[in-house]
Amino acid sequence: MNYILFDGPERTSLLPFTFTRPVADIRIGIRTLREKWEHFLKTDTSTKTEAYLSKKWPLQEAALNVWINPAFLPTENIVKIITGLEKGQALYFENQPIAYVAEKGSGLKEAEYDIIQYTHTDLVHIVHTWDIFSKNHEAIARDYKQLTHGRTSQALPEGVIALHPERIFIEPGATVQFCSLNATDGPIYIGKDSEIMEGSLIRGPFALCEGATLKMGAKIYTGTTIGPHSKVGGEVNNSVIFGYSNKGHDGFLGNSVLGEWCNLGADTNISNLKNNYSEVRLWSYQDERFAHTGLQFCGLMMGDHSKCGINTMFNTGTVVGVSANIFGSGYPRNFIPSFSWGGSKGTTTYKTNKAFEVAEQVMQRRSKTFDDTEAAILQQVFDDTTRFRRD
Repeated sequence: MNYILFDGPERTSLLPFTFTRPVADIRIGIRTLREKWEHFLKTDTSTKTEAYLSKKWPLQEAALNVWINPAFLPTENIVKIITGLEKGQALYFENQPIAYVAEKGSGLKEAEYDIIQYTHTDLVHIVHTWDIFSKNHEAIARDYKQLTHGRTSQALPEGVIALHPERIFIEPGATVQFCSLNATDGPIYIGKDSEIMEGSLIRGPFALCEGATLKMGAKIYTGTTIGPHSKVGGEVNNSVIFGYSNKGHDGFLGNSVLGEWCNLGADTNISNLKNNYSEVRLWSYQDERFAHTGLQFCGLMMGDHSKCGINTMFNTGTVVGVSANIFGSGYPRNFIPSFSWGGSKGTTTYKTNKAFEVAEQVMQRRSKTFDDTEAAILQQVFDDTTRFRRD
């Protein structure tokens, strides 16, 4: 069967992260949503996404296709039902489609489908940006179970303090030195060729993905994922870093999500709690206003390729778009549009030629290529977000 992961209605509420990727390529837990689905389905998938993303993530249709909304985390129950669907059947959760089977060129016309309601209690649905960190504890635990089943961890090195070592898994090539690993509240996963430097203090659930580095003396609290080839130091609590991003120095990051190719300057600090302890509101691209989150703790949402200078301070519930460059004293606005240049005293447009030069240099350092496809994606984001910028 041919499986296609499609961007559902969650795509807009997951901006700015879905400006530069399909919903399927959001990371939560240890793996991306796509990697989770492909593990359960035991096959590759293609993608139905925005037209400007389709060159990088092309759609591959067969005569008969199973369409899946990847914003729902896969489970054995969901996958069993989906793989048993026939043409003209659809699996729903309440009024939201999880999956359906259709011939090539056919869409989902609800009235023409036999609707099956999903009734199991194991559903995790990623709807809003803040779901990425708030549901990360559960996502790490699920991925850990799948990734480590039937496998044996590398041995814990001497000098490592470990609580509940049976919940700690170290992949081949990882370096772990003179640190504290506390898996009392959840598992700890240390990916292939990653490194935990001496003096680091870690509480699970925690995931350090392939090639990532945790720097000396880092303090990492529960529900945190450090994506592939990222470098992190200082204090981090319940946050998700997608990959290829750096928070290399002291400073606090809490209840936050960073996309790829981001960099937080030394001593950057993010507030994740308002002084009056009230509910945090966060910029919604869907509503084009600040929306209620229902959360008391919520920090920073930063899109791909955005960066900030040393000693930057972000207020509670700040959203930074794609390819913004923030610097200077004081607190910048709680919503910083894509391709903004500046800080608390105001911003101007970050010209694409300059932004692309930086992106090319940053990606070259990690042996990645900033090609015409990448440039076209960022150009489209620039064009689509023009109305939000103030020059």
